Amino acid sequence: MKADSVIPTVPIFGIRVSKVDMAATVSYLTEAVQSRKPHQVITANPIMVMAALDDPGYMKIMQSAELVVPDGTGVVWAANYCHQPVAERVAGFDLLHELLHAGEKYNWKVYLLGSTPEVIQETASRLKSRFPGIVIVGYRDGFFGLAEDDGVIADILEAAPDMLFVARGADSQEPWIAKYKSRLAVPIMMGVGGSFDVISGKSRRAPVAFQKMRIEWLYRLLKEPTRYKRMLALPKFAIKVMREKDKVTKVE
Repeated sequence: MKADSVIPTVPIFGIRVSKVDMAATVSYLTEAVQSRKPHQVITANPIMVMAALDDPGYMKIMQSAELVVPDGTGVVWAANYCHQPVAERVAGFDLLHELLHAGEKYNWKVYLLGSTPEVIQETASRLKSRFPGIVIVGYRDGFFGLAEDDGVIADILEAAPDMLFVARGADSQEPWIAKYKSRLAVPIMMGVGGSFDVISGKSRRAPVAFQKMRIEWLYRLLKEPTRYKRMLALPKFAIKVMREKDKVTKVE
């Protein structure tokens, strides 16, 4: 699938979510790197969709992204419930690894941004070992403010990566990428949330059983009970989809 081709999508409350599977997603983004066309990739879940419905600015970011993939199980369910199914869940953690694997063939350059100094350093080290074909051209932690943005951007531009992975939390990583993506002009710019914590060994991903049952959210809640307020968005999203089934996939 070429980067100048049109990815089939399903609108979920105005956000166009890709309907293709992991393999087609990776193929599409491989073409994006080869064509050097900048792509902001957003891994959408119900919490992000609900945040966008409450915040017009965040909605604009979601709608302007070049590719939105169905990361959250709730997004996959909503598409199926509204009879416009997606091929499969494209989890951000898995997509990151699939892209790195694909990039080994081409010696893609990668820049890692976010998390703590210790986590980002360990993440870079482990990814170098696991994917020797890729080139980690730079990394730095995510503890910087607006005044330091220009310096961070300059460092990324000098490194000229093919892929930029940003781990600063969904409430800040997507807005940061959207704000600077025209200046950065990296073919693949993707927010990866807590992926660096898992890669570095700081935290664990949900066991396979939870993944297969599509309840990774429950594992995270059990591990971090303080997340319960954020998790309230999940039932709210499900109720909204069921109540507004006829409106979910309509494009205004």
